[in-house]
Amino acid sequence: MKVVLQRVKRASVSVDGEPVSAIGPGLLLLVGIAEGDGPEAAGWLAGKVAGLRVFADEAGRMNRSVTDSGGEVLAVSQFTLLGDARKGNRPSFVRAAPPEVAEPLFDAFCERLRAAGVASVKTGRFGAMMDVELVNDGPVTLLLER
Repeated sequence: MKVVLQRVKRASVSVDGEPVSAIGPGLLLLVGIAEGDGPEAAGWLAGKVAGLRVFADEAGRMNRSVTDSGGEVLAVSQFTLLGDARKGNRPSFVRAAPPEVAEPLFDAFCERLRAAGVASVKTGRFGAMMDVELVNDGPVTLLLER
């Protein structure tokens, strides 16, 4: 399981020009679920995201988590994070979990974020072609893997 975490001033998702979700200050998470991932990976990554100190404290140091800062989370399922482009010019996605496996794990990941204290967790639309817009804050971008 992989998560690209971006600290944002705002982010939104739309499908076919229609708004689906939007957040203010917080985290945009692009979430890739691999074949063989399970609930333990979803739980571990949700705990890591909820506790990761990437927001500034009063002294301007990255010392506060999304839960400490009251920030929101927008999680977007992104199977292309599992793409393998080492060979040839066309990425292979054979490592990505099939939708019937990935969707319940993505939902479990979001539920674990809420259980870990993230007040507002919003999502894109699983399996849809989405337009994702964001304004990076920093920018701060991290790749988390389990």
